[in-house]
Amino acid sequence: MALEWVVLGYAAGAEVVMLLLLTLPGLGGLRKGLLAVTRNMLKPFLSIVPFCLFLLMDIYWKYETRPSCEATSCTPSEHLRHQKSIMKSQRNALLIAAALVFYWLLYSVTNLVVRLEQMSQRVEKLKNQD
Repeated sequence: MALEWVVLGYAAGAEVVMLLLLTLPGLGGLRKGLLAVTRNMLKPFLSIVPFCLFLLMDIYWKYETRPSCEATSCTPSEHLRHQKSIMKSQRNALLIAAALVFYWLLYSVTNLVVRLEQMSQRVEKLKNQD
């Protein structure tokens, strides 16, 4: 299962990099090419949503089937393993939430930048008509 988390982490990282490059000021020439790449990547990145739901169900299933470790019924090593399992589940849930939020931000920012480009083209067109 570790490969799924690595893939999700890299996808979230790619979303963050694209988001940062789209929002940094002073990258006018690079922004047009990056905007085209980002718009083409939005549909493949949409597969992150069902993938995150699958991983969330995996976390839930592991939580429900995990043996309980009471203070008197387990050894210290079992208690440590139980705590590590809980920490990993929390970390993975945070990664899922981050990937979904970054996808939503990337989608919103891309649409805003596209609309901004269209508006600036309309303004230039109106200026040239006058």
